[in-house]
Amino acid sequence: MNHIKALSLCGLLLLSACSGEAPSGRETGVLGGAAIGSGLGAIIGHATGHTGGGIAIGAAAGALAGGVIGNQSDVQSKRQETDEERMRRQDEELRRQRREIEELKRGGRPIDDYGSSGSSSDDYKYDDYKYDTPSSDKAY
Repeated sequence: MNHIKALSLCGLLLLSACSGEAPSGRETGVLGGAAIGSGLGAIIGHATGHTGGGIAIGAAAGALAGGVIGNQSDVQSKRQETDEERMRRQDEELRRQRREIEELKRGGRPIDDYGSSGSSSDDYKYDDYKYDTPSSDKAY
């Protein structure tokens, strides 16, 4: 009877672990840690005469340890992805600035990301808007 309950529990856990996406590092760590912990717990429990208790304690301790390790793995992977994306954007900006510098060295106007070099009247309007302030706003 106990074997039927144990197999039913394992089957239920197996089915509940099935989802549409790949398991995270934490989930993988919990499952792997529980499996290793229950195996070690069974060996130690059998040697001490308490196989069931050894399995339960080993599985719990292994799941906890595996979950912590897997979570740290997830955090590290996410940090690495974020750093790679930041480096990609910085590299893209660096290439854009190098193109602009080369265009200025050739004596031309820099070309923006849209392929336009702008016009002097647009630059004047932008400069007026950006830097000129009405005389009433000046503090004396």
